[in-house]
Amino acid sequence: MDATLLTIRPSAPEPIYRQILEQLRRLIAAGQLAPGERLPSVREVAAAHAINPMTVSRAYGLAESEGLLERLRGRGMAVAAQGARTRSQSERLALLEPSLQALARQAQELEMAAEPVLRRLAKLLGE
Repeated sequence: MDATLLTIRPSAPEPIYRQILEQLRRLIAAGQLAPGERLPSVREVAAAHAINPMTVSRAYGLAESEGLLERLRGRGMAVAAQGARTRSQSERLALLEPSLQALARQAQELEMAAEPVLRRLAKLLGE
């Protein structure tokens, strides 16, 4: 995995360590990160995104405690065999649920009809 595969948005309301953790969950659930695949080091991710190494370490530690990652002595972190099973569509959709709820709430607050929001989402998914 390349450190730039992660997208970090420092201005987002979600803490950076949560952004990293959520992206790791999704990449692993979708099978984009295979069992045994090594992750970039904490320092590599921190340098690539100009963030504090402790932030990356916290995300990796939480992913390890969830069983998504495993520590390889002296060689960093890798995707755990158990955590890397490709999940069903409903399980992957469940990972999107909080974002979908937030999107629906924001659209309602903006008094947007569903159709233009769905068209825009479909366009973004197609990109």
